[in-house]
This record gives sequence, C-alpha cells and structure tokens, in this order.
Amino acid sequence: MKRLLIFTGVFLGFVLLIPTSALAQENSTRTPAVEQQTLESLSTKIADVQSNADYIWTLVAAFMVFFMQAGFAMVEAGLTRAKNTVNILMKNLMDFSVGSIVYWAFGFGIMFGVNQTGWFGTDGFFFSDFAKDNDQWLFAFWMFQVVFAATAATIVSGAMAERTKFISYLIYSAVISIVIYPIFGSWAWGSLFHGGGWLEKLGFIDFAGSTVVHSIGGWAALAGAIVLGPRLGKYTKDGKPKAIPGHNLTLAALGVFILWFGWYGFNSGSTTVANKDIALIAVTTTLAAAAGSISSMIAAWYIFKKPEATMTFNGALAGLVAITAGCANVSPVSAVIIGTLAGILVVLSVLFFERTAKIDDPVGAISVHGVCGAFGTLMAGVFDKNGFSFATVGVQALGVGTAFVWSFGMAYLLFKVLQKTVGLRVTPEEELEGLDIGEHGLECYPEFEKVS
Repeated sequence: MKRLLIFTGVFLGFVLLIPTSALAQENSTRTPAVEQQTLESLSTKIADVQSNADYIWTLVAAFMVFFMQAGFAMVEAGLTRAKNTVNILMKNLMDFSVGSIVYWAFGFGIMFGVNQTGWFGTDGFFFSDFAKDNDQWLFAFWMFQVVFAATAATIVSGAMAERTKFISYLIYSAVISIVIYPIFGSWAWGSLFHGGGWLEKLGFIDFAGSTVVHSIGGWAALAGAIVLGPRLGKYTKDGKPKAIPGHNLTLAALGVFILWFGWYGFNSGSTTVANKDIALIAVTTTLAAAAGSISSMIAAWYIFKKPEATMTFNGALAGLVAITAGCANVSPVSAVIIGTLAGILVVLSVLFFERTAKIDDPVGAISVHGVCGAFGTLMAGVFDKNGFSFATVGVQALGVGTAFVWSFGMAYLLFKVLQKTVGLRVTPEEELEGLDIGEHGLECYPEFEKVS
C-alpha cells in the first residue's frame, strides 16, 4: 500500500511538472518579443508626447507674436498725435487681416512651396498641394509664419504715419504679404518647409528674422517715407527739424512692454520645437533688450543732457531686433555686446535720418528695424558660436545688401505707382485736421476740447 502511494505521488508530480516546464519554456521564448513590443510602444508614446509639445509650443509662440500687433499699435499711437489715433489702430488691424488672407492664398506657397530654381515656390497656394498629405503640422507652421508676415507689414505703418491714404496703405499691405516678404523669405528660409532658397544654401544666418522680417519691413518703410515726404510742419524753411511730440507716452511704454513680451515667442518660438534651446534664446533676447535700453538712454543723456524716454524705448526695441538673427547661435556675453551697440546705433540713426537725410519717420521704424536689423544680421556672423569667419560675415553682408535692394526697390516702385494712380498722401487739409476725421469719420478722443 505504501509503495502504491509513493508511486502515485511520483506520477502526479511528473504529470504536473510537464505543463509547468513547458509553460516556463514558452514564457522564456516570448519574453524578448514582449519586451521589444513594449519598448516600441513606449518609444512611440514618447514621440507622440514630443510631437504634441512641439505643436503646443509653436502655436503658443504664434499667439504671442500675434499679440505684438497690439504692441506696434500702442507704440505708434503713443508717439504720434491724438488726431490720427483711429487711423493708426485701423492700419495695424488691417495689416493682419488683409495680410492673413493673401498670405494664405499666395504668400505662403511662394515662400515655402516646392522651389526648383531657388527663387520662389510655385505650389501650395490656398494650401492646395500641401494639404494632400494630411499633415497637421502644415496648420501650426502656417500659423507661426503668418504672424511673421504681419510683423514685416506693420513696421511700415509707423514711418508713414499721419499722412498716408488708408486705401493706398491697404494695397501696400497686400503686396508686401504676397510678393516682397515671401520672395525674400523663400531665399533665406524656404527649406523650413518644402522650399529651398539660394541664400540659405550659402550659409546665411538669420534664425528668427533680423533681416527676413525686420529689415524687409524697415527698408520698405524707408521707401514709403521718401516717396511721401515729411509731415506738414516737420521742417522749417531753412530745413531745421521741429519736434512733433506724441500724444501719449504711456501708450508707447505699454507698447514696448507688449513687444518685449511677444519677442520671447518671436525668437524662442522660431525653434518650432519644444526643447532646451528655447532657454538660451530667451536669455540672449532678454540681455540684448536690456543692454539696448541702457546704452540708448546713456547715449541720449549725453546728447540731449536728459535721459530721453522715446530714445530709450527705441533702444530696447533696437536690442531686440538686433539679437533676433543670432539669438540661437551667440553667447550671453555676445548678446550684451550686440544689444549695447544697437542701442547706441539707433540713437545716431534716428538723428541722421531726421537731421541730415531730412526723412521724417515719426516713430523711428527705419532705424529700429531697417538699420538695427541689418546690424544684428552682421553681428550674428561676427559672434557666431562656431567661430569668426570672413566667409560667414561675407554671406551675412550679401544677405543684408540683397534685402535692401529687393525690399527698398520693390517698395519704392509700389509707392510711386500708388502715388500716380489712387494717390498716396492725403490732402493738406485732411492732414491738418487729422486722419481720424478725414479718413474714418470719427475721433478717438471725442471728449477732447480743441484749442486754437
């Protein structure tokens, strides 16, 4: 009986051991495959999280840059006279409204469409060709680029303030958003999407647009100011400039702070990727703006014997414009140097255009965006983190020169055509009364009492 029980136990143990052993063997063969599948799934999820973060960061940055339109409106309104405030607000609103439609229809395709020749894109109009791939990145990227196009357009408004026909300004806004800005943008930035331009292939450095955005707008502003001529009463009979103070420096200061805030989206957002690089870009942007405001204040203090506010405001903007090209490829120390020099340069440039060239720029847009944009682009080559190279600086100079010839030449031609056709400047009577009444039929401050 005892032997029978022992035999039965051994038999049952053997029977139970076989499936357990088989199961263990099966699990041992499955474990690497399961682990591989788990790793692949985890990798996919991480990639999805990074992609979503890129979308969010790019769109948030685009919204910040869009809010810069309010900053431009406040600066321009504050530095000009109360009787033209409605006109200025309307121009800044319509810059974005008109520009968005035409940039969606044509400008984006010209700038980022397939570019066989290196000159401009030839497809993607109305998103037609781009949308075939059902790539949702198209919409995030377009949103970021359209606010840049609007920035280039609105720069001109300040230099042509207080004397420009509204209808002519609307036509200009459409043309710069369809032709002037996108074509140069294609040369310098086309490969960011489906294109590829001749200038970027040479190694041109303009990370966030000192030249592509700001100088293009600044040189168009120069053309507009020249064709228009100065405001009535700006110069005496012997050519000496007369001060025409802005009506509200509080608005101007608010506009500067809004622009400074939006510039973090402008520069850091140009990564279009949510990564650690945005921290350095934010730091270089901050340091350049701070240095620019300090150096411009000191320069103005030396020249005018007072720390002049409007020059200091423009100094902060000059530092921001100048660092935009190299914000991702210069050190913090270099950013301080660039901002400091830009702050001094903008003061000298404003005085040169006003006193020597006799070009009336009510807000200093030509100096801030055109001159300091060109300067910052050159400095991006001088202080490049990869080391100084005459070849690099040469390419930067080529880009700066090309931007001037293209933007100034095209804008000058455009404004001359407008001058000969629909007219570019309002009548002297409208200018004296103010464009709010003459162009829009209402006043921004109806409670103000007019004193003769």
